[in-house]
Amino acid sequence: MKIECIKDQLEEALDKADKISSKNITLPVLAGLYLDARQNSLSIKATNLDIGVSITLPVKVIEPGVVVVPAHVIFSLISSLTKDRNLTISTKNQVLEVKTVTTKTNINTLPSEDFPVIPEVGDDKSFSMPVRDFIFGIRSVSYAAATGSIKPELSSVSITHESGFLVFAATDSFRLAEKKIAIRKVPNFKQILIPSKNAMEMVKIFDRSEEEVTISIAESQIALRSQNIYLTSRVIEGNFPDYKQIIPKELTSKAVMLKQDLINSLKTSLIFSDTFNQLTLRLSPKTKSFEIASSNPTIGESVHSVESVLEGDDLSINVNHRYFTDCFQSVTTDSVALSFGGQAKPIIVQGVGDTSFLYLVMPMNQS
Repeated sequence: MKIECIKDQLEEALDKADKISSKNITLPVLAGLYLDARQNSLSIKATNLDIGVSITLPVKVIEPGVVVVPAHVIFSLISSLTKDRNLTISTKNQVLEVKTVTTKTNINTLPSEDFPVIPEVGDDKSFSMPVRDFIFGIRSVSYAAATGSIKPELSSVSITHESGFLVFAATDSFRLAEKKIAIRKVPNFKQILIPSKNAMEMVKIFDRSEEEVTISIAESQIALRSQNIYLTSRVIEGNFPDYKQIIPKELTSKAVMLKQDLINSLKTSLIFSDTFNQLTLRLSPKTKSFEIASSNPTIGESVHSVESVLEGDDLSINVNHRYFTDCFQSVTTDSVALSFGGQAKPIIVQGVGDTSFLYLVMPMNQS
């Protein structure tokens, strides 16, 4: 193999692929990137057997060929070449040579025949949408998924569709996030569960893309195809919780405030929260008062008032600070509404005037 390429394009592709490569003791080749040069393009492939990616970029192919090279080594090398724009990359006797005007580096390669095949998903069940919308849907909910759960469905991002919307959801049983994204074409699938770790890798790979992506779904895989990126991930078998039934149908209290005012108050309250991250929300529509209280025996206590529009019954309810705060990254409006169904009922968080996002957090036991 021998190619000539532009350093910045190669570095960007290697950066994405390096995130997928795996440090697998039993299968060392997974720590490598599969480089395939042919027909004036270079395909860079990486997989950890759970998720795989192939990124194609234009290069000048002098001699076609394939090679597997340690991912971290080649990415670190290319990103360190700050003064060079053009690169020549070639292989000889199981060694990869990277050459610029000022440097020449040799990297030992890995056996290319050991590199796993990245699954190809057919497009019989496929649909297209702007990749930024798909990524926004994942980012809006993925933080609510469980980490290391013995129930795989709780460590996933659920994707369904209803009434012209793609519906993203995640829950760890203590809180739930749901985001609806409008789509033009109704997709041909019921529900898929993407491992939350893989979903976040999708965000990293496509984060700055603005193009359309074709999403294909098979029995055990989901694939995303853009102009130069193909990514496939394992999907989880199982049933996602029927969360609609736990959303309170009747609300007893409501508070509306500026999102930034609430966030600022929460930052202050966090300083004094206890080891359980407990905060107390106190609503008194009668006295037009909304307070956030926190207390830590070794530090002190804090009570912070937030200017709000209140309605309904007086209420005092405890919440986990982190669970309560995580959702505000997904609220795109300036004002936020907190709706309460009662003392032991979940709290609903939504942006004012935005029904596309819903966050539900369970209260902590009252002390």
